[in-house]
Amino acid sequence: MSLTNYFKSKKITVMGLGLLGRGVGDTAYMAAQGAAEIIVTDLKTATELAPSMKQLEGYKNINFVLGEHRLKDFKDRDFILVAAGVPLNSKYLIHARENNIPLKQSAALFAELTDVSIIGVTGTRGKSTVTHMIYYVLSKATDKKILLGGNVRGLSNLQLLKEDMSQVSFAVMELDSWQLQGFGWSELSPRFAVFTNFMADHQNYYVSMDDYFTDKANIFSHQGKEDTLVTTPEVLTLAKAKGFSFNQKITLADGVDLPPDFTLKIPGQHNRQNAALAALALRATGISDELIFSKLADFPGLEGRLQYLGEIEGVKIYNDNNATTPIATTMALKAVADDGENKNIILICGGSDKGLETDELASLIVKTCQQVIVYTGTGSEKLKQALPPETRLVEHNTLAACVEAALAFAEPGTVILFSPGFASFGHKYKNEYDRNDKFLSLIKDRL
Repeated sequence: MSLTNYFKSKKITVMGLGLLGRGVGDTAYMAAQGAAEIIVTDLKTATELAPSMKQLEGYKNINFVLGEHRLKDFKDRDFILVAAGVPLNSKYLIHARENNIPLKQSAALFAELTDVSIIGVTGTRGKSTVTHMIYYVLSKATDKKILLGGNVRGLSNLQLLKEDMSQVSFAVMELDSWQLQGFGWSELSPRFAVFTNFMADHQNYYVSMDDYFTDKANIFSHQGKEDTLVTTPEVLTLAKAKGFSFNQKITLADGVDLPPDFTLKIPGQHNRQNAALAALALRATGISDELIFSKLADFPGLEGRLQYLGEIEGVKIYNDNNATTPIATTMALKAVADDGENKNIILICGGSDKGLETDELASLIVKTCQQVIVYTGTGSEKLKQALPPETRLVEHNTLAACVEAALAFAEPGTVILFSPGFASFGHKYKNEYDRNDKFLSLIKDRL
């Protein structure tokens, strides 16, 4: 397909520019490909979006409608490019559907416009790590180009279309539930699909867990008989119970798919499960087990996901910023807790509630944490109510104060674990990545 001809002369509305760079890159690509008119509309103001707008200066076919959305911008368009997280009941999307305007998202649009084999990874937890494990091994295993896309910080999926696809063997894409909405709209699924697990999340967005699962299921629900699904027995059982049928190849990871002597650089039993899922997906592409496990053993891990930062006077420090649910923080505590009876963890947590239960997290905190430091938020209040009154807990309203308190409590042999367990909004952060960067900057000068 001629990509220039696809976008040329089209009238496109971009709903949600944002500050992460994805919307900017997608918009710039379409503008450069000859779109007739692009309307960029965002509820953020021009002042808030100034860094993103600056990158789009010079494109005469881009018009901005900021601080609001207008119904007229969702009618008489060739399609609407929708940012992640737009409410399902948005009156603007409803208006577009009523006027037969196609809705698209950039990851799915990339899949529409290229024949490259896509390895898509989703799941409530572990999708980022599994995605990067697969990408890491493939990049070491072949001389051909491997693309990384989907829900990756600062990365525009449409900008990937600039690559010479004849030189690309795979595109590895982390796909969250919102991006998979777009695959559902386009009735597409990746050739290779990995579904890591399914847990409660985003209940401040979805009406029910069924709605959440339906979006996730788009990763496999449009696969053909030559495609492959890698998942767990639990996910497959749940999908069948919800009425999904399967004719693709299915490979299940049950937690015992790794060689007994296989070791990882990153801690936690959950990361061994991540490695098992990645290995099965890699095996489906034709890579030998010997190469898979030799390269997985070298995988260094990801920023913000149980990232080991180093020691300060005998105190180990981990950055688990991307743990935005209580279950994610529970997994982190299990990964770094002392195997003995000592409560060796100083936990920094807190943030905005996403409508999720905190009882399991509270129970593990009691068993593993000598000190809890929370920063103020609706999720923090919920966790405090779940913890017994004798829990050693202090509260601060800034991350900087939380870090200072943690360092003051710390002594050789303890672990400082930053694992929020809740969302970042409502805390003067632009997004969870901004929270990550602030924590790293607070620690950096002390290492």
